[in-house]
Amino acid sequence: MEKPDIKKISIIAITWPIFIESLLHMSLRTADTLMLSQVSDEAVASVGVANQLIMFMFFLFQFISTGAAVVIAQYLGAKKYNDIKLLTGNAILINLLFGILVASTIMIFSRQLLGFFSLEPELFEQANTFLLIVGGALIFQAVSVTMSAIIQTHGYTKETMFVTFGMNILNITGNYLFIFGAFGFPQWGVPGVAISTAVSQFLAMIAYALVLYYRVNLKVEWKEYFTFQKERIMKILRIGVPSSISMISYSSSQIVTTGFITLLGTQMLATRIYSLNILFLVMILGISLGRGSQIVIGHLIGAGKMEEAYKQGLRSGRWSIIIALGVTVIVTTFSKPLLGLFTSDAEIISMGVILLLLGFLLEPGRCLNLVYGAILNGAGDARFVMIESVAVMWLFSVPLYYILGIHLGYGLIGIWIAFIADEWARGLFVYFRWRSNAWRKKAIVKQEDKEMEKLA
Repeated sequence: MEKPDIKKISIIAITWPIFIESLLHMSLRTADTLMLSQVSDEAVASVGVANQLIMFMFFLFQFISTGAAVVIAQYLGAKKYNDIKLLTGNAILINLLFGILVASTIMIFSRQLLGFFSLEPELFEQANTFLLIVGGALIFQAVSVTMSAIIQTHGYTKETMFVTFGMNILNITGNYLFIFGAFGFPQWGVPGVAISTAVSQFLAMIAYALVLYYRVNLKVEWKEYFTFQKERIMKILRIGVPSSISMISYSSSQIVTTGFITLLGTQMLATRIYSLNILFLVMILGISLGRGSQIVIGHLIGAGKMEEAYKQGLRSGRWSIIIALGVTVIVTTFSKPLLGLFTSDAEIISMGVILLLLGFLLEPGRCLNLVYGAILNGAGDARFVMIESVAVMWLFSVPLYYILGIHLGYGLIGIWIAFIADEWARGLFVYFRWRSNAWRKKAIVKQEDKEMEKLA
C-alpha cells in the first residue's frame, strides 16, 4: 500500500494542539450556555439537561474511534502499515451506521428520555426541541470523531485543531444570528442554537474527510470500507468496547446525578452547569495530556520501547497535576467575574464560588484519572480501566451522591464532595495499575507477535 504520512511525534508537539482543540470543543458548549444565558436561566437549564443525553450518546461512538486509534498507533510504532487503510475504512463505515441507529433512537424516544429528569413543562419542551435537532446531527459526529482520532494518531493534531476552530466560529456566528435576530434572521432561541450546532458539525465532518485524504495521504478506496475481517474488527473492539463502557458509565452516572440535582430546583441545576463550564478549562488539561500521552505511548509500545513508555506515563501524570492546580488558582481568583458572565443571580454566584474553590481538592484526583486511564487504554489495558471505573462509580460514587446531596440534605455541596471522592478513587486505581507494569502484557502488537510465533 501507499505509506501514509506520519509526523515525527513528541509529547509537547502532539499535546498542545489537542489542548487547544479540546478547549475549543468545550468552549462550543460554553458559548451556547453563555449566549443562551442572555435569553434566560431556564433556557440554559433545558439545554444543559439535553446535552447530558447528547454526551451520553456521543460516548457510544468511542467504541470504534478509540479502538481504531489505539490499534493504529501501535501498528504505526511497529511499522505495520498494510492494515491501516482497511482499519480506517472499517472504522468509519461502522461508526456511520452506528450513528444512524443512535440518531434515529434519540429522535424517536426523545420525550421518554427527557422524562427521567422531571423538568417543568416549559423546560421540557425547549430541551425536547434541542434534543431532536442536535440528536439528529449525531450522525455527523459519529463520522467526525472517528476521522479525527485517526488523523491525530498519525501526528496531525494541528489540523484537527484548525477544523474545530472553524466549527466554533460557524457555531458562534449562527448562535448570534438566531439568538439576537441579527441581519434579519429570526430570533429562535434554543431551536436556533440547535440548528447552528448541527450545521457546524456537518461542515466539520467534510473538513475532516479532506484532511484525512489530502494531508495524511490516507486514501481509502470504496472497496476498503466494505472489506471486513473478523480479526481486524476484534482488535478494535477489544480496546474500544471497554474504554467506551467506562465513558458511558461515567456519563450515565452524571445523568443520574443531574436527576438528583433537579430535585434541588432550577437554580441549583443552573449553578452546577455554570460551575462545570468554568472548570472545563482545567479538565481539558488532563484530557489533552492523557490523549497526547496515549498517542505517544501507543507508538512507543508498538516499537517495543516499554521502559520509555512507562517513564513517559509518570511524567505526564506529574505535569498534569502541576498545570491543573496552577490554572485552578487563576479560576478561583476570578471566580465571581467568571460566574458573572453567565448570571446576575447572587445565590447562584455565591454557591458557584464555593464549588470552584473545591476545585483544589477535585483537580489532582481528576488528573490522575484522566491521564492514567487514557494511557492504560493506549497500552491495551482497557479492560482493567472499565472494571474499576464501573465498580467505583455504581457501587460507591452514585450512592454517595444521593446520600450526601439528598438523604443527608447537604444539597449541591454534598453532591460536589461526592464528585471529588469519585475522581480520587478512580484516579488512584489507574495510577497504581500503571505503576504495577501489568499493562506491559496487554500490548496488541506483542500479543499479535506471540500468535504468529505459535502458528510458525
